[in-house]
Amino acid sequence: MVAVTMYWRPGCGFCSMLQRDLDAAELEYEKVNIWEDPAAAEYVRSVARGYETVPTVTVGDTALVNPDVHQITALLDAEAGSDVAASPEDQSTE
Repeated sequence: MVAVTMYWRPGCGFCSMLQRDLDAAELEYEKVNIWEDPAAAEYVRSVARGYETVPTVTVGDTALVNPDVHQITALLDAEAGSDVAASPEDQSTE
């Protein structure tokens, strides 16, 4: 399964909305508070043009800045499709 991480900070309404949507979609994800983790804040700045824009979500190696749940699930579906396509069990030997 592809790892999903949501970078957030306290008081962020967009973070609260996205968390509610991720929970409703029953997606597993890790939450990282950028105000408690300087390395996480630095990572967010590195993918958000120098800003601490939250929520920022990573799906595998892909970062999404202020995404909605549909963008996250679409990326998860694409990642799952690429895993299936690359699986040797699914390749025909004909």
